[in-house]
Amino acid sequence: MEFKSSDVNQWKEALSLYDSRIESMNKPDLESLNNFYCKQLPSLLHQRNPNPHLTTPELSKLMQWKLTRGKWRPRLLDFVSSLDEQTVKSASEKAFKSLPEVSKAISELTVLKGVGPATASAVLAAYAPDVAPFMSDEAMVAALGNSKEYTLKQYLLFVEKLQAKAKELSADGDLFTPSDVERALWSSAIGAKFEASSNTDIKSSKKKRKR
Repeated sequence: MEFKSSDVNQWKEALSLYDSRIESMNKPDLESLNNFYCKQLPSLLHQRNPNPHLTTPELSKLMQWKLTRGKWRPRLLDFVSSLDEQTVKSASEKAFKSLPEVSKAISELTVLKGVGPATASAVLAAYAPDVAPFMSDEAMVAALGNSKEYTLKQYLLFVEKLQAKAKELSADGDLFTPSDVERALWSSAIGAKFEASSNTDIKSSKKKRKR
């Protein structure tokens, strides 16, 4: 599925396959981490009224989810796991209060060691999926053509594109958030990867039979 596609049914199908794509990756703990990130964390954050915030163990688990679903970089996990509880609470509280000003919210979170724009975007997406999508490689490639630059400037461009796409897909009464758009793009990219690798497997097994 291409980013420019306006076929709402195509987007809905890709989004509906998100959980099964997570499952098919066969990565240890990914399903439970994904359940924590997508279902438990958002409600935990919103229950903390009037000052929603994130805790260090939650940030650590969020980082595990991000690295397990994407590229594994254990040093980042070490950094965030050793952050002071009060520092994480304060930074996340300020970030959530800054929304919908995404630029300021990201800047409040990236003061934390090990937290770059991509991890900060995952924190914001858990709290405000209707404003800030997660900056995944797959969605960056689909929306912007590359995923090499993990800067605030690049993220703001990404947010703009995904917010516009969510608005376009919601025009006829369906409700799409920028985070839904990101998950649909990720699901579509992972599906295409699986298809390509299974086609390669079929071709190589045919070659073996011919020998």
